[in-house]
Amino acid sequence: MASPGSLLLGVNIDHAATLRQARYRSAPRTCGQMVEPDPVALALVAERAGADGITVHLREDRRHIQPRDVLRLRESISTRLNLEMACTPAMARFALEVRPDAVCIVPENRTEVTTEGGLDAVGISRRLGRVIERLHAAGIAVSLFIEPDSAQIEEAARLGAPFVELHTGAYANACFDTRRRPREFKRLYSGAEHAHALGLTVNAGHGINYVNIAEIRTLPHLHELNIGHSILSRALFTGIEEAVREMKARMNDK
Repeated sequence: MASPGSLLLGVNIDHAATLRQARYRSAPRTCGQMVEPDPVALALVAERAGADGITVHLREDRRHIQPRDVLRLRESISTRLNLEMACTPAMARFALEVRPDAVCIVPENRTEVTTEGGLDAVGISRRLGRVIERLHAAGIAVSLFIEPDSAQIEEAARLGAPFVELHTGAYANACFDTRRRPREFKRLYSGAEHAHALGLTVNAGHGINYVNIAEIRTLPHLHELNIGHSILSRALFTGIEEAVREMKARMNDK
């Protein structure tokens, strides 16, 4: 577990399920016997290595994580379960059934490989408000996955979402662009300051890796980072425990 004042790590295990589904999409079960890898087993090892929470995105097209995975995680993990989901009635009903510790509402496009861009909280404000109200009534903390844009941050505060997760993808994609990268980092920095000033807890995620974490972790008021692809990629070479431990160390400059 994290020491007081340290940056928390939520490990996204979606791509363990991506690997499983590549071979066992039509299997009648999600784990056991020949079905592998088991994302729940991986989550338990990640926790043992120091993950402060487990993040999964149950997509409407079920391309990786399956409903049974989420239910098993809820029963098995000892840290926090963060469920990423689209803002739909069906997903809200599922979240109310599972009762994760937190829900992060994200945009969802069936043609994308992974979530690209932040949620348009302004554009779907009424629908978001209804879902946030239902989740809050059930005691589920809500975060909105948004761009570091003033209008989106202010709408999140107005809707009563206590957390925002700033989308770091544009910054990550500008890694080798010496002009664009500083601009994207400045946007994130200003967004974090603005969200904090409005009383929001600031998380961040998307495209964070073992290199850009050195700069990402200097953003002000950060509470938690959600990281998946880079950790699982590193785990192919080092194992998940070492991959999690190394990211935690780099996040907190140890």
